[in-house]
This record gives sequence, C-alpha cells and structure tokens, in this order.
Amino acid sequence: MSSLFERIGGEGAVDAAVDIFYRKVLADDSISHFFDTTDMEAQHAKQKSFLSMAFGGPNNYTGADMRKAHAPLVGKGLNESHFNAVAGHLQATLEELNVPADLIGEVMAIAGSTKDDVLGL
Repeated sequence: MSSLFERIGGEGAVDAAVDIFYRKVLADDSISHFFDTTDMEAQHAKQKSFLSMAFGGPNNYTGADMRKAHAPLVGKGLNESHFNAVAGHLQATLEELNVPADLIGEVMAIAGSTKDDVLGL
C-alpha cells in the first residue's frame, strides 16, 4: 500500500495544503496572535517537512519535537480550544482541496495524535 503522502498527491499537495492552511490560521483572530513573531516563510517550510514525514513521505524534518516547539506557546496560553481551531482549519483545507474523506480521516488521526505533545500534557 502506498503511503498517505503519495495517496494525497505528494509534495505538490502538501505544499498547497500548507499554504491554504496558514492563510486560514492567520485569518482566525482566536489563534493568529500565536504567530505574531513567527517567521512565516520558515514556518511554512518546517510544516511542509513535518507533514511530509508524518504522512510517510521523505523525512527532511529538522525542527524541534512537538512538545519543545510548542512549549513557549503553552506558556502564552495555548490550550485545547486553540488546538481544535487549528485542527478545524486543517480539515477545512483538505476539504477545500477535495481530498477524499477517508484520507482526511487519516490526516486528522495523525494530527490528533500530536495533541498531548503540542499542549504539553
């Protein structure tokens, strides 16, 4: 069976999804402030590498682990409502890109598996 990365369309699909995803995130006043001091070009690149790896594609991710990377945001109040908002934007992005529902389910399961680390639980 091919990897989720291949089944969703490979690098081009991940690139498109990350770009749309961050447009949605930055337009959401409930979470956009967490990115006020973020280098968004670098953030896009890190997210594309992370998702590629998480979906079974090439592993070029060199960023910090989820817990370490998000600890400063937890210190600024990052909580489950914020995590859920981000997850909702990810799902909406995939739906906008007409990704099949079964693949969206796989992506969301992977995203959900990061919640404890992202929130430092």
